[in-house]
Amino acid sequence: MAQNTVGAKPATAHEAQQMPASKKNTMQKDTVIEKDTTKENKEPQYYYLSLNTDVAVNARGGFGKRFEPALEFGRTFGIFDIGLATGRFNCLFNGRDTVRYVEFRPTINIFSKGRFAEALCLGGGYVFGAKQGMMTEICNSINFNITEIWAVAVTQGYYYYDGTNNSRSAQYMGFAVTYNFLRKHSTNINRKKKALVSDN
Repeated sequence: MAQNTVGAKPATAHEAQQMPASKKNTMQKDTVIEKDTTKENKEPQYYYLSLNTDVAVNARGGFGKRFEPALEFGRTFGIFDIGLATGRFNCLFNGRDTVRYVEFRPTINIFSKGRFAEALCLGGGYVFGAKQGMMTEICNSINFNITEIWAVAVTQGYYYYDGTNNSRSAQYMGFAVTYNFLRKHSTNINRKKKALVSDN
């Protein structure tokens, strides 16, 4: 970028008018390049909504007892997500309902290459009405960004349930679809697009 010489006086309005057009264009272009580069180096930030379709493994029962649907809404800060999820640990509705939960889910991308990324989640929440009401989660996922707006992921993880007198754990495999709330031609969608193609 063009800089003033030490001790040189700044150009007055009259001198600026007398300055050759090529020099003025160069000064303006340098300023724009620096400003745009600074913007592009920032991480994209946006809201997202995910549909998670997990299935418990190493467990007894049919599909209805093992299917675990959930919705997660959150905000992305570059490689870090903060989300709030709610869902069920099965799809059976007989008797007392002790399978609904709410969970706080921070997630970080630990590796990315173009449209692919691997993420790690450490969550914690509460199961309503259950004796083992406190729950924690650890999971990892392999993500693929179809576009800047849509992404899919294969997930694998563990739930841990703690109560006053006992505790247990459960393992699951799943599939997730994510929608990113990015407006067309916005700064954040351009940052997202740049992040997806930078390593291709």
